[in-house]
Amino acid sequence: RGKLAITRGETDLMIFGQEDANDTHCRTCGSLLFSVVRSGAFVHVAMGTLADDPTIRPTHHIFVGSKAPWFTIADDLPQYEEHVPPLKGG
Repeated sequence: RGKLAITRGETDLMIFGQEDANDTHCRTCGSLLFSVVRSGAFVHVAMGTLADDPTIRPTHHIFVGSKAPWFTIADDLPQYEEHVPPLKGG
């Protein structure tokens, strides 16, 4: 979380939740920008908000059991109905 800095437009944010657990949206369009999670220790940034090419890529799809029926997943990544199952023996 310490690496995230709002450099401009702080007054254009809508924050739903508390300081250590929230979803932060754009006040203009409503898009989710990031979520503060795990008691404020981490921030999950929406990949669509990044200006640079992300250095990480998706490795699987989770919660496909509740995706919209009209949405088709068009890649070969593993799909899980809910969370990724825990590793055996781990």
